[in-house]
Amino acid sequence: MTVPRPPAPWLIRPAKLPATTPPPLTGDWAATDTRLDDVELLPVGGIGPEDVAVAADGSIYTGTEDGGIWRFAPGKTTPGLLCTTGGRPLGIEIDPRDGALVVCDAYRGLLRVTADGTISDLTRRAGGSRILVCNNAAVARDGVVYFTDSSNRFPISHWRRDLLEHQPNGRICAYDPGTGKTEVVATGFHFPNGVALTPDEDALLFCETVTHRLMRLSLPDGKVRELRDLPAYPDNMSPVGDGTYWVALASPRVALAERLLPHPAVRRIAAVLPARLQPQPVPYTLAALVDGEGAIVRTLHGPAGRYVMATGVRQHGDTLWLGSLTERAIARTSLS
Repeated sequence: MTVPRPPAPWLIRPAKLPATTPPPLTGDWAATDTRLDDVELLPVGGIGPEDVAVAADGSIYTGTEDGGIWRFAPGKTTPGLLCTTGGRPLGIEIDPRDGALVVCDAYRGLLRVTADGTISDLTRRAGGSRILVCNNAAVARDGVVYFTDSSNRFPISHWRRDLLEHQPNGRICAYDPGTGKTEVVATGFHFPNGVALTPDEDALLFCETVTHRLMRLSLPDGKVRELRDLPAYPDNMSPVGDGTYWVALASPRVALAERLLPHPAVRRIAAVLPARLQPQPVPYTLAALVDGEGAIVRTLHGPAGRYVMATGVRQHGDTLWLGSLTERAIARTSLS
């Protein structure tokens, strides 16, 4: 069953903002480690394995544009199809209580998928409104799922329009399996995307893709502060478990997009042009390891762009796994 794709507004309502200049990749961001140009590719049976999750037994999971959830058995390089959601799986997490998958489906909402491929709908609404872009999640030890709803205006099929609009259309929500209720934790974010819990579970770190920022949201008081302005557009993120976090950055900041910020009328026209005529992501692979205050611990680069639009990142042992919004494979590299 294919989940209906919601329509997108034809016209955007762009904010007028000062132009900015993309910062150079120097200092902590210097391309001294270019191992992401030499990743090993593991093809999947579809386009856009956006995220990667690793189970306790070493199984690798990812989801593709056609709704497929794919599983690589431990030690295998060819996946099997676990199930099909009918929507568009984005972020995938492992429930620490029983190892089931928690899947953010951009069209269907928050899902639970068990080892035999059984799909259960967890939530489709929050705060009285539909979850339009269920994007990435973090699962607490008690099973509470914190997740990003990236836009209340544009479905994932029209994510470029949300970036061109540059408005705070997103929110962070929480689903409680004990009560079955979904609450809005905080609102007013610019395409909130990757999210991760701190080790003490007293705060969330999350990425704002549109404003290229790493943020921190305290729990339960809801106080938000910016940790770092990034030189690239962040997507998913994942905790290592030691108080550090990997962030996948889909592209360095695009100069043309930032020059257009003071010109809402031009951006309104650009939003209805074919995608190939809009500002394009830079084919440059990038992942960063940060600590709980946003300090840069390590950066990995792929300046040749052999694996582009890296949107998911996950460390398991000495291996770093990557997912992509546009590729036909997941990727891995050794961190040694």
